[in-house]
Amino acid sequence: MAAQIKPGPSSSNDKFNSSRKPVLLAKLEGCSDNVNKAIIIPETDGVISVSSDRSVRVWLKRDSGQYWPSICNYLPSPAVDLFYRPISRQLFVGQENGTISEFILEEDFNRMEPVGDILAHYGRITGMIWTEVAIDGTVEQWILSTSRDKRFQYHNAKNGNPIGPPFVCAAWCTSLEYDAESAHAFVGDYSGNITMLNIKADGLQVVTTLTGHTACIEMLTWDSSTRRLFSAGHDRLIIIWDIGGGHGTAYELHGHTNRVTSLAFVSSKNQLISAGEDSVMVFWDLNAERKETPTWAESDNCESCSRPFLWNITGIFERKQFGSRQHHCRSCGRALCDKCSQEQSTIPSMGFELPVRVCKFCSSNIDHTPLATFHDTKHSVMSITMDLQRKCVVTVGQDRVIKIWDVSTLL
Repeated sequence: MAAQIKPGPSSSNDKFNSSRKPVLLAKLEGCSDNVNKAIIIPETDGVISVSSDRSVRVWLKRDSGQYWPSICNYLPSPAVDLFYRPISRQLFVGQENGTISEFILEEDFNRMEPVGDILAHYGRITGMIWTEVAIDGTVEQWILSTSRDKRFQYHNAKNGNPIGPPFVCAAWCTSLEYDAESAHAFVGDYSGNITMLNIKADGLQVVTTLTGHTACIEMLTWDSSTRRLFSAGHDRLIIIWDIGGGHGTAYELHGHTNRVTSLAFVSSKNQLISAGEDSVMVFWDLNAERKETPTWAESDNCESCSRPFLWNITGIFERKQFGSRQHHCRSCGRALCDKCSQEQSTIPSMGFELPVRVCKFCSSNIDHTPLATFHDTKHSVMSITMDLQRKCVVTVGQDRVIKIWDVSTLL
C-alpha cells in the first residue's frame, strides 16, 4: 500500500506544513554497501541501480507490487555511476577503478550482455554522459567522463579510443554536465569551481571558470530551453547560472541545512528539485521574479549607528567605545554591528527560505511568501533522479535504501 509522509505535530509556520506531499510508492532494499545511483527505466516498471558492493542491479515490479532484482551483475570494482540509453538499452557503468563498462539489456530486462570496457581514468568515475556528434557527415558516439584523477576526458564509445587531450583540473573532478547543442561541457571540482569547456573533435578549449561556491561541487544540472546551469555543493548552496541569456546573473537558493547532493529540473513547470544530507527534498518555484544577493559592503564602522568595528583602533579611541564584530544584512548587504542586525527573516525573492540575519529597516520591507516547499524524505539523500513521464522521483539514501516517490501533486 502506498504510504504518505506525515511529519509530526507542527505549527502553522512549520516549513513542512504543506497539503501537497510526495507519496512513497516503494522501497528497494538488499544492497550490502552504499547505493551510489538509481534510475527508473522509462516505460517499464523497473529500476537500475549501482552500488559500492560492486553490483549492478535491475529491479522489476512483481505482481505483488514489490520490486525484486531480475539482474544482479558484479563488476571487478565498486560501481559508482551509470548512464542509460532507453532507445538502444545501452547501459554504461562507471567504476571505482576508473573503468567504464558498457552493457546491452535484453528486452525483458532479465539479462545484460557485456559489450566492452573503456579504460577511461585512473580513479573513481564521478560523471558520465553519452552523446552523438556529427563530424564531416559521419555520426560518432562519444562518452564524456570525469574522475577523481582530476581529469575530464572524452572517448569514442565504439572503440574506446580517447579523443583529444584531457582537461586536467586543479582538484578532483566531482560532477559533469553537457549541452549537446553548443558542445559545451561543465566540470565541477572539489574546490568549488566550475570550468566551462568547448568540446571539439580535435580537442577542447577552456571558455571560463564559474566561481561562487566555497566547497565541493556535488551536482550540476543543465536546462537547455533557457540555457541555465544549476549547481549544488557541500556549502549547502544552490546557484542558478545564466549561461546563455546574456545577463550574466547568478541567483542563489538557500534552503538546506546540510550538504546538497542532488538536483533535478522540470522544464515544463520551471521547477527545480533539490535533496541532500539533511533528509529534505525541496521544490523550488523558478517562475517568480528573483533577485541577486547583494555584494557585502566593506566599512570600518557600522553603517547604521557608526559604531567602530574591532579592527578600527582609531575609531575605538575617538568614540571611546568597545569595538564590535562586523555582520552583514543579507537583504541590503550593509556592514552592521550585532545590535543593528539582530533581526532574523526569510527572504524568498533572494532564495533565503530559512531565516537569516537582516537589519531593522529591511525586516519590515520583505515579502515573506515562500517560493519553495519542503518535504521529509526520511533518509539522508545521496542521489535523486526524475522520471518526468510518470512524475516520479527516485531517492538513494545513505541507509542503502532506494525510494520511489509519486510527486504528481507537486508538479
